Amino acid sequence: MVGDNTKTERTPLLPLRHIQRDFFVCDIFDAVPKGDMASMAHPIFSLSTKPDKRIRRYEAPDGNSYIEITPSVKGLATVHDRDVLIYCISQVMASLNEGKQIHRTMRFKARDLLIATNRNTDGRGYQQLKDALERLKTTSIETNIITGGVETIDMFSLIDRVKIVRETREGRMLDLEITLSDWVFNAIAGQEVLTLNRQYFQLRKPLERRLYELARKHCGKQKEWQIGLEKLQAKTGSSSSTKEFKRLVKTICSDDEKHNHMPDYIFNLVDDILHVTPKDTFTEKYGTHRAQEAITGQYIIPLKPETLERAREVAPAWDIHMLVSEWRTYSAQQKEPPKNPDKAFLGFCKKWFEKRGRP
Repeated sequence: MVGDNTKTERTPLLPLRHIQRDFFVCDIFDAVPKGDMASMAHPIFSLSTKPDKRIRRYEAPDGNSYIEITPSVKGLATVHDRDVLIYCISQVMASLNEGKQIHRTMRFKARDLLIATNRNTDGRGYQQLKDALERLKTTSIETNIITGGVETIDMFSLIDRVKIVRETREGRMLDLEITLSDWVFNAIAGQEVLTLNRQYFQLRKPLERRLYELARKHCGKQKEWQIGLEKLQAKTGSSSSTKEFKRLVKTICSDDEKHNHMPDYIFNLVDDILHVTPKDTFTEKYGTHRAQEAITGQYIIPLKPETLERAREVAPAWDIHMLVSEWRTYSAQQKEPPKNPDKAFLGFCKKWFEKRGRP
């Protein structure tokens, strides 16, 4: 209407850029987004949109172990650069769940990655991807591992190698070949990964993404997780002043209260304490099989390879690694571990399939 001054408030989310997905890319979206827990726990990625050239060092409370992140001349890898790793981890985990052999080196279409991570597929999108790959390759991580009284210092990058296989005359990359670092690949092999909501790729602010990562890592399916503002700022890696950081967090909490845009969790800041609770839609949207958490502080029950193969027959079409996680979580809650783990796991899978059928 002419003269109508009513304005529609902009949603905090980025637009969903690829609603009509290409048919040949459909399998890309079957790969559930996954993030490694190690980089979720530590602020390895920068929140800044400008080159961040600070050297970061974080030490364990006991002072015996540390992790140090050193940027290149182009700065630290950013939270948005992390999309590349999430895509790679998701593809490898999808292959692992299908019983395929996995490798540190993978090859795929650059356009597939851009679409799956809700990025633009124009020239700017390809240039941003190239910049992200360079920062991931050149950001250096150093950490010490102490076993048996011996300290081992490990220095590596998040990506060992990047190869742009072909470029068009316009300069757009077509095929990519990426070799993941041992650190990232070992996290995948050890299933030290967590499922992420696809809406993660629509979060506009780097701090929103970081808060969601911390919620997935530390809250999971618990009724509530709390963290003080000072410790939260350290975990996010924010370089803002204390006053500004508090304002930024309060704004995110307020925006989520208005728009319900943060995936899976509710964030409330009360007296400089951030309270995080799962939203009602968390288990409804994912189901218990995608709301899984790694067991910490509990025993890990080994299973024979042939047991996993048999389980695929007992519970066809189900993610076998999800079933392992669900069963281990259940077993860890019992007073004693099962006397025959392989038999117990197969029985668990049989009951699971009888109750739920095919996914």
